[in-house]
Amino acid sequence: MTQLALVIDLNVCVGCHACVTSCKQWNTSGQAGPMFDDRPYGENPTGTFFNRVQTYEVGEFPCTETVHFPKSCLHCEDAPCVPVCPTGASYKRKEDGIVLVDYDKCIGCKYCSWACPYGAREFDENQKVMKKCTLCVDRIYDESIPEDRRKPACVISCPTSARLFGDVHDPDSEVSIAIRENGGYQLMPEWGTKPANHYLPRRKTKMHIHEDELTRADNPLKKEDIRHETSKDTTLDDWLM
Repeated sequence: MTQLALVIDLNVCVGCHACVTSCKQWNTSGQAGPMFDDRPYGENPTGTFFNRVQTYEVGEFPCTETVHFPKSCLHCEDAPCVPVCPTGASYKRKEDGIVLVDYDKCIGCKYCSWACPYGAREFDENQKVMKKCTLCVDRIYDESIPEDRRKPACVISCPTSARLFGDVHDPDSEVSIAIRENGGYQLMPEWGTKPANHYLPRRKTKMHIHEDELTRADNPLKKEDIRHETSKDTTLDDWLM
């Protein structure tokens, strides 16, 4: 059986949010961007994201790394959101394994969000239904779109090609080869949900940072020598002009 999915290479994801922006543009018709749709800077901001990028800093200075971790619905083969849905709104397609929500049947009870161990479900405050990544099912089968662009919007927009799309059950597909050759893994397999999406791990690179590399050579404060004399307990005020 075909199982379409995303394979995300964490080694080349730069956290630019192009996937977030393009996802919102394609799926919500215009309210694009990494900010919330409503009251982004106000009280109780709301909005629906099918795809998010979580960023972490790991390690100790100066040997630190920034890790960007994109996450959306993983289109689990044994999706726990499906059997808990009281109306049958959440379902998994037999023909391609995509998990979808029928908005006409959804009553917004949020059972699916409680059942999903990955936090992939989001409640649309405007339409009062649960939403999530659809793998752009309305795009990948649209024959009016050039064949080479019938991919999820996030895959098309990724500037570093960190995202691959295809059938993870086909051993000869691009995604299966990438998983096999790069040690691809599922997120939290211990839950037994068999996530279809996979991640390719970061590859460690040995790097030694010299002390002089920790000082900015073009620091304007240092160049013009406009620093105040610093006190014993240096604060930011000591560097004000």
